[in-house]
Amino acid sequence: MIKVFKLPDLGEGLTESEIVAWLVAPGDEVTLNQHIADVETAKAVVELPSPFAGVVSVLHQPAGVVVHVGEPIVSFDIGGGAEPTSTAPTDATAGAAAPAEQREANLVGYGPAVERGGHPQRRARAGGAESVPAPATPTTAAPVPAVTPAAVSTDQPAVAPVPVPLAERPRSTPPVRALARDLGIDLTTVTGTGKDGLITRDDVRAHITESVPTPALHGEPVSPTTAPATAAPATSRGDDVRETRSPIKSLRKLTAAAMVQSAFTAPHVTEFLTIDVTPTVELLDSLRTDRQFEGAGIGILTVVAKALCLAVGRTPSVNTRWDEPAGEIVQFHHVNLGIAAATPRGLLVPNIVDADRLDLRGLAAALAELTTAARSGTTTPAALSGGTITITNIGVFGIDAGTPILNPGEAAILAMGAIRSRPWEYRGEVALRKVLTLSLSFDHRLVDGEQGSRFLADIGTILADPARVLTMV
Repeated sequence: MIKVFKLPDLGEGLTESEIVAWLVAPGDEVTLNQHIADVETAKAVVELPSPFAGVVSVLHQPAGVVVHVGEPIVSFDIGGGAEPTSTAPTDATAGAAAPAEQREANLVGYGPAVERGGHPQRRARAGGAESVPAPATPTTAAPVPAVTPAAVSTDQPAVAPVPVPLAERPRSTPPVRALARDLGIDLTTVTGTGKDGLITRDDVRAHITESVPTPALHGEPVSPTTAPATAAPATSRGDDVRETRSPIKSLRKLTAAAMVQSAFTAPHVTEFLTIDVTPTVELLDSLRTDRQFEGAGIGILTVVAKALCLAVGRTPSVNTRWDEPAGEIVQFHHVNLGIAAATPRGLLVPNIVDADRLDLRGLAAALAELTTAARSGTTTPAALSGGTITITNIGVFGIDAGTPILNPGEAAILAMGAIRSRPWEYRGEVALRKVLTLSLSFDHRLVDGEQGSRFLADIGTILADPARVLTMV
């Protein structure tokens, strides 16, 4: 029996995904929930499990292509004998077929096919795979010249078309494949030195220095598969490359749509506050030498995150959402704190659920886990949704201030700049102090100027004098 597995909706209504690599080939035997492919959505690289136990029959899509939700990607032979050639069930079997379909393996969020230029039409999720009859000779065909009965053999079974096996993909991990794409390296030309021939980051970097420069290093993108038809050749004069074109897809497409939606929907207001954070820096120094907090990894971002959560309690309007279709303002009574993270794939904003309930140690641990997942490309789609307010740390790039754009659906975003040693007025004298600039953007539909100013001032007060928090709770 042949089962066709269609690309499911891997989370948050995403309409397409790119198959990064197949980990199986036609003829391979797989088990239920076995990792069979790496799939890159607009939010993360995720592992695609097998919904069946059986033998891989056909890979309908090669690696490197973008597939829409609902399109077939792989077929399995799960045994059980051949199915009837007719696809129309009889009245006697139609009733039994429906319950059987409902018991088929399913991935959460599986949805129907999507129009190329439209939006997904969601439906009741009855299953993530579809049962189809085994390929057979059609029962009806165009007229053919008559032949004698002796010339027709009825003993031979119908012959199914033999799929052409796809080339085996080189063994590597999603972060390594992302690095190779960024550098324009075809992994099929790289020799893996890891276990069982696994290609590592060092292998990719070594390939750059050992091999003849690839076209990608001169401006033409190289893909493990055939270059997309939409990619235009570089315009060059001699050996000087003047431009390179690449398709807009995955994370960049989602980020662009989100930023345009936010910038042209929510009226942004940005305020700035420069403060002396020397007391906070001294507090962090003391925590690092305290055995009770040894190894906790509490840094300036942890303290700013805690200060923001405390300030939200005094100005709840910054923790709201404008629901245009319902004509309502949604007030959140919890803080899911988004942390903007720059990754090799682009900008991600995973969030810490119920951050307001965590102490400094808990926030530090959550931030470390979040950062590790973002950098390794293992952030799940669930971790990228549901945020209520966001922090972006532009100080790590040596930037003092900016005008951050709101994450769609949120009312405020706080940018923290670099901590610098500057001359500052301190107790009536000029002294060298640790100074930090905070930039707060908020949705003026939800947050008035007075509310935004008070919220920013509260954060500044905590960072300038951590002991003052006792007067605010």
